Amino acid sequence: MSHLIAQARVNSGLTQDQWAELSGTSRPTLSAYENGRKSPQLSTVERMFEVLSLELVAVPKIKFRKVITTRGNAIHVPNQLPQLPAGQALRKLQLPLHINWSDLDREFNLALRKDRERAYELVLQEGNPRDIVSIIDGTLLIDLWNEIVIPKKVRLAWQPLVDQVLVG
Repeated sequence: MSHLIAQARVNSGLTQDQWAELSGTSRPTLSAYENGRKSPQLSTVERMFEVLSLELVAVPKIKFRKVITTRGNAIHVPNQLPQLPAGQALRKLQLPLHINWSDLDREFNLALRKDRERAYELVLQEGNPRDIVSIIDGTLLIDLWNEIVIPKKVRLAWQPLVDQVLVG
């Protein structure tokens, strides 16, 4: 909960003093919440988030399974497609070294279809669970699905997730 509270404040652009005043709590208490020294009641978090126009929502947790490819590498396949906020799904980024070791300084603009296509190809083949949930957007993946170039075993592992959405 502390990470969620801290992240909400950072994303809002408010200081601890500002958010504490707006939400009717003290700065030391807010600091204690953010650092995990104190646990707020759910109603307190809801009140604090209301000030930021945020809503607490329970979403199913994505779980991963490993699939061994024909080259002996493990790929990570989620039990459901990740959904990202538009700003995150369409941002510019450099892929981590473990994904894109051959073109280290390349910046991918996920708002550009060709960049997103290449980034998704790399992440599906080389990404770990954290990479997948922070870079891959399920809707955008489905839109690219017939165009991305990935090994057959990777495509077969992800195909049921795509079919689940397309077929229903």
